[in-house]
Amino acid sequence: MCKAAFDHLRTWRKYNTLSKKEKFIDLKEVIRKKSPGLAKFMPWFALNYLRRIVHEDDVNDFIDRHGHQMGIEFVYAIMDEFGVNLKVIGEEKIPKSGRYLMASNHPLGGIDGIAFMSAISRVRKDFIFPVNDILLSLDNMKEFFIPINKHGSNAENVRMFNETFASDKLLLYFPAGLVSRKKNGLIRDLEWKKTIITKSKQHKRDIIPVYMDGRNSNWFYNLANFRNKFKIKANLEMLYLVDETYKQFDKTMHIIIGDPIPWESFDRSKSDLEWAAMVRDKVYELKKEHNL
Repeated sequence: MCKAAFDHLRTWRKYNTLSKKEKFIDLKEVIRKKSPGLAKFMPWFALNYLRRIVHEDDVNDFIDRHGHQMGIEFVYAIMDEFGVNLKVIGEEKIPKSGRYLMASNHPLGGIDGIAFMSAISRVRKDFIFPVNDILLSLDNMKEFFIPINKHGSNAENVRMFNETFASDKLLLYFPAGLVSRKKNGLIRDLEWKKTIITKSKQHKRDIIPVYMDGRNSNWFYNLANFRNKFKIKANLEMLYLVDETYKQFDKTMHIIIGDPIPWESFDRSKSDLEWAAMVRDKVYELKKEHNL
């Protein structure tokens, strides 16, 4: 859907009172469950502002229209909604079978993950994507998701995480765990976690580097840099990721698939963290090789 058509639909929905649709996402209720005290004293204008930047109405409208679609069909519906023109370079390198881990940079924080799944589905659909708690709540795509194992705090999550790595499923992964940031004029991922190396060696999975282009707004990067400058721990810029996603209409997105890196190459000459940094560098080399 083009941006102009989307804006027209949003305006029509705002003023059309003939139909009351089910509210699938209610931010006020989410806040009430997470923090009853905050919900009780939050000013109406603050709640309305949060509703606007998380696009509560837009998300609810999309789910109302496409909630019946499950799995890869829901992924395709999101791609169609945003009018993403996806160009995959090296599609022939997507393995038709085998226990690989495809590790990508994380430039956008929303539509990039959807595009990643859409691209890989052209060849195979037996993939699994470790994601955060918010995405786990999306029943329409739960067949593709497992929870990220943070700090090993949840025994069930640890079990599921390890079983997935031991399985024959193709793994898609954002090793940074956070959206790319802008530093010294360059947009790059933060440090990649060593998990991809540790687990790939343990389960004998070759790693395929993947590069995705795309960028968020200067507002997002400036807010992140402001927060870091003043040592504010709260990840304020993450509040705007949905809003950033809704700025991605009608964009062309390139995804570059690299050559597999054998798991045996991750020897003791480097630490697992250093090997993870090397794989990240390989990802950005793909960008240079294809002049993106």
